[in-house]
Amino acid sequence: MTTATPQEYTFQAEIAQLLHLLSHSLYQNREIAVRELVSNASDALDKFRHIALTDKQYDDGSDLGIFVEPNPDEKLLVIRDNGIGMTHDELIRNLGTIAHSGSLEFLSRIGEDKKKDLSLIGQFGVGFYSSFMLADRVEVVTRSYQEASGWRWESDGTGRFTIEPVEGIERGTQIRLHLKEGLEEFSREFRLKYILNEYSTFVPWPIRLGTELVNDQKPIWVEPKSQVTDEQYQKFYNYLTKRAEEAPLWHLHLTADSPFQFHAILYCPPANLELMGYGRDDHGLHLCAKRVLVQNNCRELLPEYLRFMHGLVDSADLPLNVSREALQDNTVFRRIRKVLVKKVLGHLEDLAQNDATLYRTFYLQFGVTIREGIAMDWENKDAIAKLLRFKSSHGDDRLELVSLADYVGRMSEDQKQIYYVGGPTVESLERLPNLEVFRARGIEVLYITDPVDEFVLNHLRTFENKELVPIDSALVELPETKKVDEASGDDKPADAETKPEAPVGFSRVLELFKETLQDKVEDVRESNRLTTSPCCLVSPEGVLSPQLQKVLSQNSDNFELRKRILEINPQHPFLKRLSELSSNPQQEDFIRLCGQQLLTNTMLLEGVLLDAHEASDRMLDMMQQLAGQKA
Repeated sequence: MTTATPQEYTFQAEIAQLLHLLSHSLYQNREIAVRELVSNASDALDKFRHIALTDKQYDDGSDLGIFVEPNPDEKLLVIRDNGIGMTHDELIRNLGTIAHSGSLEFLSRIGEDKKKDLSLIGQFGVGFYSSFMLADRVEVVTRSYQEASGWRWESDGTGRFTIEPVEGIERGTQIRLHLKEGLEEFSREFRLKYILNEYSTFVPWPIRLGTELVNDQKPIWVEPKSQVTDEQYQKFYNYLTKRAEEAPLWHLHLTADSPFQFHAILYCPPANLELMGYGRDDHGLHLCAKRVLVQNNCRELLPEYLRFMHGLVDSADLPLNVSREALQDNTVFRRIRKVLVKKVLGHLEDLAQNDATLYRTFYLQFGVTIREGIAMDWENKDAIAKLLRFKSSHGDDRLELVSLADYVGRMSEDQKQIYYVGGPTVESLERLPNLEVFRARGIEVLYITDPVDEFVLNHLRTFENKELVPIDSALVELPETKKVDEASGDDKPADAETKPEAPVGFSRVLELFKETLQDKVEDVRESNRLTTSPCCLVSPEGVLSPQLQKVLSQNSDNFELRKRILEINPQHPFLKRLSELSSNPQQEDFIRLCGQQLLTNTMLLEGVLLDAHEASDRMLDMMQQLAGQKA
């Protein structure tokens, strides 16, 4: 009940400018006004709880909470709390001026370009003024915990406000928004319920919309991990992802107190939607400040290669602008991101070591995404490399996934390189001539059936000081072949004399091959790596593997395949026969044709063919010559 004539006050001159800025620049989403007022109510309840705990005379045993009361008939929205309340002077200081918050300095700095410097706004406590986005008249009815009576503050936001005393009201504050024409939706329960569920689900005080409690989702991320049940983790995951009944593959519950404070829960879904053809998964994490949602799709908290993660991060240390939608100073933000990345990678490494079955399930789904980090995240490149998995020539199961650490652990002491080979399938790789010497010596080779993995290894270059080298590279350095000295029993390098000599005429075959292939290959030379195949192709230093060249050529019309080295096995029966024929000058054209066809055959094994018509004509020519010889 009013007992005196209202007193009229004038806003600071800058208040009109601030109201214009909030209405047109920062608070473009009108829903945020409700969020801000609920957040302010929560702050008032926090302050009163602290006072009641430290001074028992103010603890009246009442249930603290926030009450949202729409009245569509009167186009009225009331948001009230029974928290700390305000005195007459606090009303003037908090709602009549903005100087105390630092906003004057901000307004003096933004100049003419308001959009450019909006990030300069810090936590000025002016979220209340977003009320004028929704209302053409705002009433604030409040009673401080220190007083027996209260006050009514009222303004239409045009430059003046009034304050008058009122009797018979409860402790706390109620904001009464007389809604603008066309904004009647904010007086309807279904609309308000959506807004409260979207932004204020985790406010620590109960929010009631009429008689319904709308924030019954417990903020489990601020609870000790030991007190959170599997069912609660599951329920929270379903809430975040909107995927009812789906269970996450694993979760990570984090708490940090120094040098900055934040809580987080991160989830890994059970399946990678990108593999199912749904396109790139670009959702982000929920970002909260003191349990109030700031952004529900924050992609900057995790790097792109962890984009499949769902979760929530809550920090009281984030310096936000007045709309709570952009960061004033993202130093803390970057530090939180750094901690999150290291924790996720560390958790994955623990899984890989302690639960191989679960990690294999994870890698088959998300390994294609994790590996992107090798090129994107130099700081964590080594940690990501430990998580990579590949098929391998080791053991009986060629489809088993092995890590680079597994490979290094099985290397002989004198092996200096990690060998790999790329191709479309494991079966096609095991038929490649270049693999023969590795198989003969029992040296493990990683099978790369996804071209992207080759790009990854090419970018990684080394692992635990071991160079990563494709087996068709001219840079391959094989370990020394050992033999046992019968007298001493010691291992010694095999004598070079054990290598068979090339047949007579083989040098002439090489000359003829070089003549006919000089435009197609870098060189033709005798091979030390073949055991059963007649020839193979070797990539000179700096030349990409055939699989990578094939991928690049398919995606670029201007890409030219780089010339490679053709290595010939002088001990193969066919090459021995050509060496015999080389003594007859009349057979030289036929030998040249054989050289061209050997190159074609080798390229076919690698899935590359330069000119199908030329190869077909040459094969027909050779068959005709052979038929003529038999005739």
